[in-house]
Amino acid sequence: MISKGCEQCAEGGKMVLFVYGYCDQRDCFYCPLGENRKNVMDVYANERLIEEDEDIIREAKRMDALGTSITGGEPQEVLNRTCRYLSLLKDEFGEDHHTHLYTGITGGRENMRRLASAGLDEIRFHPPYELWGDLHGTEWEDILYIAREEGLTPAFEIPGIRAESEFLTFLDEGAAEFCNINEFEMSDGNAQRMKEQGYELRDGHMSAVEGSHDVLEEMGEHERVYFCTSVFKDAAQHRNRLKRMARNVQRPFDEITDDGTLVYGKTWLTEAELQALGVPEEYYTVKTDHVELAWWLLEELIEEGDAGRGEVVEQYPTVNGTVVERTPLA
Repeated sequence: MISKGCEQCAEGGKMVLFVYGYCDQRDCFYCPLGENRKNVMDVYANERLIEEDEDIIREAKRMDALGTSITGGEPQEVLNRTCRYLSLLKDEFGEDHHTHLYTGITGGRENMRRLASAGLDEIRFHPPYELWGDLHGTEWEDILYIAREEGLTPAFEIPGIRAESEFLTFLDEGAAEFCNINEFEMSDGNAQRMKEQGYELRDGHMSAVEGSHDVLEEMGEHERVYFCTSVFKDAAQHRNRLKRMARNVQRPFDEITDDGTLVYGKTWLTEAELQALGVPEEYYTVKTDHVELAWWLLEELIEEGDAGRGEVVEQYPTVNGTVVERTPLA
């Protein structure tokens, strides 16, 4: 059985809380952070730039979040901020709001105690790549037991660079609860460095790196090793999150697509003209310089000669409302 955090993520129910863009520990060649997130002090909840703490609650409600994953940069480097947000979420949504955190440093007992006290449920460690295979007898082994003693569920979350049996040993010893392997991916933030290291894209894929699936074949038979593919992240996690948002922000005339986007019509008719045509108020919304309405209704109006021009708009239900496609109607 996968972890509760992963279960919620697969349902699209995990809000992603990006708390800090710096990571002083090391500069991993495979770090996927883009330029807008790397080495910044900004906080984001999903795509929303956080200007005040209440924005985090607004974003969680926008998607009916079941839980929150906390990431960076390195969340433990801004521990006060991280703990404040954890407490904020638990106070607002209760203990059932599951939280997990990604970290690339051990942090120590005091950090584990503070995180647990603030409401963290699960902590996923990503040890430095150069130490894989030599983690036993180090602080990385110690912190797994310390985290558990302080009430956290300790786990590993690593990129599928290569198979490493030591992670399986930690699972068998009871030190770690599970090990997530993310399909090794290229992104805008790491593509150049990845290519310099000799990595190539898998044939037919936009982001998956050649050879990453081999790691699954060597480690994936263990009952507590889970492999998260790039296709699953896009087709399930991201799409389901969009659908959750779309259902919450959908206006009476918006249509939700299978991809979780919203579709509506855009016209430059005035409200008075729409009323003269007998269009019910629930079928449109007046904006500053245009009107948005049911796309099928706009299509009918244009076909009947009651509207000169317009367009069908498809956009994400995210707070920034990125437009995916515009289709002119005339």
